[in-house]
Amino acid sequence: MVGQPHTAKFDLHCHSNASDGALAPSEVVRRAASRGVATLALTDHDTLAGLDEAKAVAVEVGIELIPGVEISCQWQQHTLHIVALGFDIDCASFLRAIEAQAQARNKRAGLIDEALQRKGCPSVLGQARSMTRDGIPGRPHFARALVDAGCVRTEQQAFKRWLGAGKVGDIPACWPELAEVVRYIHASGGVAVLAHPRKYRMSATRLRKLVEEFASLGGDALEVLTGGQAPPDTELLSDLCIKHGLRASCGSDFHKPGQPWTELGSLPPLPHRLTPVWVNGF
Repeated sequence: MVGQPHTAKFDLHCHSNASDGALAPSEVVRRAASRGVATLALTDHDTLAGLDEAKAVAVEVGIELIPGVEISCQWQQHTLHIVALGFDIDCASFLRAIEAQAQARNKRAGLIDEALQRKGCPSVLGQARSMTRDGIPGRPHFARALVDAGCVRTEQQAFKRWLGAGKVGDIPACWPELAEVVRYIHASGGVAVLAHPRKYRMSATRLRKLVEEFASLGGDALEVLTGGQAPPDTELLSDLCIKHGLRASCGSDFHKPGQPWTELGSLPPLPHRLTPVWVNGF
């Protein structure tokens, strides 16, 4: 591994336009390198589509690239995200699982478009698909498509009116259970990290139950540091890591330039009392 465990710049959660990010995978890698990141994981949502491009550029600029993907799953009616790191990209069972994720996202895209049409919007599915590498759009793509169609002035307005939490376009997919996702990540030789735990719409008490179950299922680490997180949340997650014997990860959750709170390489070092997820390599 590059650098020392607590001092080198690791960014193990970021996105490209292979999912809902703004930059190409190559641009994300170059940006990370320019900001001093030594080890990067590109973790697009439920797709590995950007990894080959990212890997080629990582070799060129001298940055270590860890195979990564952010996987959607269910736990007690909550949609969660699990970052898989260091998996075997040729593992057949893992690839089948990721393909199933893509199919779930594709079905959801059609349902979102139908819901928007019921509210009087034109079909924007084709336009939203054209903005993606794999033809499977998410809500950010629909937001941009609605702006292009003249239905709203801004992407923020699209989320406020139709696509945000609890709105007509906030349609959950049929995601696998948390236990299944942890199981197939481990079967591929990967590490399972609970992404941005404080961003879920749940109380601290419920979060503690989630982390307890995640650990009991064999989960490996919590994302203790993420973009825009308050210091008290970092302390809570650090305490939970120690209580349940979990390692700690960090990731900006970068999606696009212009958001300094989620900029690549912007996070402080992990607290010294924690064991980094990378300490034994991937």
